Amino acid sequence: MTKWCNRGETIDLSAIAGTKVDKHSTGGVGDKTSLVVAPLVASLGIPVAKMSGRGLGHTGGGTIDKLESFKGFQAELSKEAFIDQVNRHKLAIAGQSGDLVPADKMLYALRDVTATVESIPLIASSIMSKKIASGADAIVLDVKTGSGAFMKTIKEARNLAKTMVKIGDRLGRKTVAVISDMNQPLGHEIGNSNEVREAMQTLKGDGPADLKRLALTLAAHMAVLGGAGQKAEDVYEKLEMNLNNGSAYQMFETFIAAQGGSIHSLADIKARYDIAIEAKAPGYICRIDSEKIGTAAMLLGAGRRKKGEAIDHAAGITMHKKLGSR
Repeated sequence: MTKWCNRGETIDLSAIAGTKVDKHSTGGVGDKTSLVVAPLVASLGIPVAKMSGRGLGHTGGGTIDKLESFKGFQAELSKEAFIDQVNRHKLAIAGQSGDLVPADKMLYALRDVTATVESIPLIASSIMSKKIASGADAIVLDVKTGSGAFMKTIKEARNLAKTMVKIGDRLGRKTVAVISDMNQPLGHEIGNSNEVREAMQTLKGDGPADLKRLALTLAAHMAVLGGAGQKAEDVYEKLEMNLNNGSAYQMFETFIAAQGGSIHSLADIKARYDIAIEAKAPGYICRIDSEKIGTAAMLLGAGRRKKGEAIDHAAGITMHKKLGSR
């Protein structure tokens, strides 16, 4: 006999019209996809109701940390305000409540002392318990693999993806997983305000090719789950059009303003030092240790080693070269 134990807060999003979609990334270096994907999907009229956390360790700041680069941005929303904003603007991103899945905090502490942090069933249950409690009807999972990811091999990433999809399906959520590369940082920018600028550039139809491609892929799967089409390939073209015609960027500006942020305040964030690190000899980039790059950004102040630490929104790293570059 299976017994379900419900404790803590769950969010009822039934007052929001339409199929509510959400996404989750297992964490990577320079991973700012939510900043692009959420407004992109919302630009098609699909409601995106996203609960996000803060970053920890080599993956740097989380989505909420990045959004707080905008002066005045309110990450803490009441349930009523959250639902109202999605109904009015099709998009809200809020910080996770401390009462959301309280058992997960206890399990995480146990995983740390029992050397089971990398246990796939425990990772899957930790992620999916929060996504289910957040109330979305459909979930797209971005499962990272490679040097900068928690899952270092494709096999591990596939196992985690299958486990999470199975949990979502059994609990009545339409769930899709995409496995993406983290053998090099995503895009060129690492660090909160750096990543926000790059995301905004991408929303204007520009931006790095790898970030744009992944964002469009994730957005296409979310859009299909939200009822915008039958195949991700068909919806991909509509989304690409909204990147190029300014609709996605306009949605982003509307969303930031709705949560009290000043889009122009980003220009006020400037690093105290700008130090160039050059190659000691000519050649081609054949390997990047993304985890070490992420750890370096964290030590500069772009991330935190333990919960509660302050971060420096101006700190970061710009990677001018990618794998294969001279």
